[in-house]
Amino acid sequence: MMPLLLGTALALGALAFVLVPLFRETPLVVEAAPAVDPQESSPSQRAIDALREVEFDRETGKLSESDYTTMKATYTREALAAMRAEESAKAPVSDDELEAMILAYRSPAACAHCGAASEPDAVYCSSCGRYLPGQCHRCGAEVTEPGARFCTSCGETLAA
Repeated sequence: MMPLLLGTALALGALAFVLVPLFRETPLVVEAAPAVDPQESSPSQRAIDALREVEFDRETGKLSESDYTTMKATYTREALAAMRAEESAKAPVSDDELEAMILAYRSPAACAHCGAASEPDAVYCSSCGRYLPGQCHRCGAEVTEPGARFCTSCGETLAA
């Protein structure tokens, strides 16, 4: 008789646990994620977000392939135009600076230890394995720390 009473008590407790939220006077409020104002993001970011949304809609079956193709082409054009506009708004690089960057990239760096020429983007000598010091492409400061990711003078991200 005791197991029957204990089982009944547990069943009533579980039933009460499940039904209490339905009869609660004040509903449980779930806080929503903070809304992002579309005007605060850049046009290129909005176009990229639209591309992601279109891709998600196609993957979940909400868009047909023909609609997906049309919308993707439209949003891709918008994203590229916005990115080009943002890029052109940045300070232009003079022809002399551009030539200097091209020349620095094309001329192979020579290892100070063994004198072997290496690839323009090499971090270590391909002959002796020693670190090849370089310089920041923005401010020209010498970079001597192996594996440095940022310029110590101006903070610019360094190429690996």
